[in-house]
Amino acid sequence: MPPTIVEKPARGKLALRGQAQYFTRMLKLYNTMSRTEEEFRPRVKGRVKIFTCGPSTYRRPHVGNYRTFLYEDILVRYLAYRGLEVQRVINFTDIEDKMLEEAVREGRKPRVIAAEVAKRFFSEARLLRIRLPRTIARASTSVPQAVSLIRRLLAKGLAYWHEGDVFFEPLKYKDFGKLYRLDLRRWPKTKVRFRKDTYHGQRWNLGDFILWHGQRNGDLSVWDTAIGRGRPSWNIQDPAMITEHLGFQVDINCGGIDNLYRHHDYNIAILESLSGKSYANYYLHGAHLIVEGKPMSKSRGNIRYPQELLRGGLEPHHLRFFLVYKHYRRRLNLTGENLRKAASRLDALRSLAAELTAGGGPSLPDAEARRVQAQIAALREDFEGNLDADLSVGKAVDAILARLAALGRSRQRLPAALARRLRAELGRLDEVLGFLL
Repeated sequence: MPPTIVEKPARGKLALRGQAQYFTRMLKLYNTMSRTEEEFRPRVKGRVKIFTCGPSTYRRPHVGNYRTFLYEDILVRYLAYRGLEVQRVINFTDIEDKMLEEAVREGRKPRVIAAEVAKRFFSEARLLRIRLPRTIARASTSVPQAVSLIRRLLAKGLAYWHEGDVFFEPLKYKDFGKLYRLDLRRWPKTKVRFRKDTYHGQRWNLGDFILWHGQRNGDLSVWDTAIGRGRPSWNIQDPAMITEHLGFQVDINCGGIDNLYRHHDYNIAILESLSGKSYANYYLHGAHLIVEGKPMSKSRGNIRYPQELLRGGLEPHHLRFFLVYKHYRRRLNLTGENLRKAASRLDALRSLAAELTAGGGPSLPDAEARRVQAQIAALREDFEGNLDADLSVGKAVDAILARLAALGRSRQRLPAALARRLRAELGRLDEVLGFLL
């Protein structure tokens, strides 16, 4: 049977249970921490915990964001396919500085903006067949947990108050910057503090980073807490949601390559300095999507959104295919020509699959029937071999197309029983890919 979705609404997690089966190969994932492909071994046999960064809720997600969400979707689906129970948390950081700035700019409440962005995200995720937990972790509902972590950091001398705010001292965590491999020899000799939640661009802020914003006049989002009135910074929001829903340790932490600058090392420093244990064993980062050879940016006016591309004649399965076909660690160039080529390739694949699974053909001689059965059986072997190689979706698709082409060379329909078997096999693979049928 294909994997089924099991919702755990009380904890806001999604567990996928797949039928256990025997696999001759180990899944290998490229671990950013070690800069090598490693065999994946969960902390607890048969169970996987994954944290994936969610969309910013002060603006609608663009197609580059969805490329990240889609490689994570393939990962979660494939782990379930391999018979593992997956607990995944994806989050909304809905109270960061940029959200509050956008609310002032628009003259609206932050929660109204966040609700609109979340609604669009859910709609577009459904279109792209991204499986999500029914309940998404939100920074605005994890404030008590953020405060609890801050109090513990203060008690351990890892954080301190300054002019009504709380800051974390990175150098008090001995492995700070280990994911990025930050050269700490560049660290300033004098005290430097960074008060904003986020800073533009791929840069490192060499200094103490903020954990808590004390209340200021005109603040739109303020909570009464055990450490006073204010709000948690973006830097503590992920650790709060992670520990609230998954605990201090996960198996895999995913995100885009931008998160290598500051964000994921900040999370590691906070979580590991509190627990004394390794936070994640595997770190996955997806590469950028660029447009016509250039990075997306507001100043260039080249930010692209799923609905915009779909209005151009693409179907959602075309866009899903385009965004996952190229390996997630390689930069993807969005152009009209590349989109058309991808759509055409997928249409050819789906058309061939439909012809071969229609059935209605005559019985085959024994030797030919065995050949067809061998080709069908090889679909799974090819698929698993490529997905086990750091989620090589494109190579898996190419192998499927080659097998189907070999089956279609006779130019005649398959007998009903073989057609049903082929469709069942493709359906199983499509539980991971989401665009074959």
